[in-house]
Amino acid sequence: MQLHNLPTRLATGAFVLHAGMEKWNGSEEVAAGTHGMASGAYPVLGRLSAPTFLRTLSIGEMTVGATLLAPFVPPVAAGAALTAFSGALLGMYFRTPGLRKEGSIWPSQAGLPIAKDVWMLGVGLGLVLQGVRRRG
Repeated sequence: MQLHNLPTRLATGAFVLHAGMEKWNGSEEVAAGTHGMASGAYPVLGRLSAPTFLRTLSIGEMTVGATLLAPFVPPVAAGAALTAFSGALLGMYFRTPGLRKEGSIWPSQAGLPIAKDVWMLGVGLGLVLQGVRRRG
């Protein structure tokens, strides 16, 4: 990990890791709400039970967060993990009715909590590009 990546990887990694830890013991209500929104955007997720989905999401978030925090993980690998994760969140944003203003990419009030995750896509792509640039 390069020194100039340290603040970005620490802040983003800690945020994502904490989000995953919070979901680990999520209530049935939280599981149902999260699962409902995700399976609306990605119907294949409907095959999982809500608690299984929430636990799996929790593990995924903790893994992405830990990958960003681990100094031995190269920027391209950490960035790829974050890009995939944030890409899935933004895919849900674009596929879920009511999260965007009519005819626009801009978020409605309901979509703001998910649309703000675009910053993670930027961080992830920045890490990937830095890793690719260093190899080239």
